[in-house]
Amino acid sequence: MSTVKLTVNGKALSVDCEDRTLLVHLLRDHLNLTGTHVGCDTSQCGACVVHIDGRAVKSCTTLAGQADGCHVTTIEGIAKGDQLHPMQEAFRDNHGLQCGFCTPGMIMSAIDIVKRYGGNLDEATVRHELEGNICRCTGYHNIVKAVLDAANRMKVAQAAE
Repeated sequence: MSTVKLTVNGKALSVDCEDRTLLVHLLRDHLNLTGTHVGCDTSQCGACVVHIDGRAVKSCTTLAGQADGCHVTTIEGIAKGDQLHPMQEAFRDNHGLQCGFCTPGMIMSAIDIVKRYGGNLDEATVRHELEGNICRCTGYHNIVKAVLDAANRMKVAQAAE
């Protein structure tokens, strides 16, 4: 057993867990943050994507101990109260989801993509960058539309700050 000290969605925590505990299981099983999904356990589908210190990471292949001392953000931590994150709004407004299983990981990956590209995105870039996230329901068209829409929304939100 080890003690992992980390900040999750702005809250400082200290959690005792086995050394072999994956971050996704720490979040879901120990902290009851079930928005991070377990899809494949092999880092193929992206349903488990969270941010560690601002970078998108697949939590199904990250040991909880690797997040010791880090800031972890899950899908539950991106909205500000009742106000959705611009990426969440764009997914809703552009019908970028169907069953919703991949959506949390897709949104977390998409936020990272927009931050890395500074919002200067085109359809081909978004499609390429989302290759590590699998959606079994859609044809990705509305997901790509949502990411491009959110990139513009995020630019406006940054300009307003």
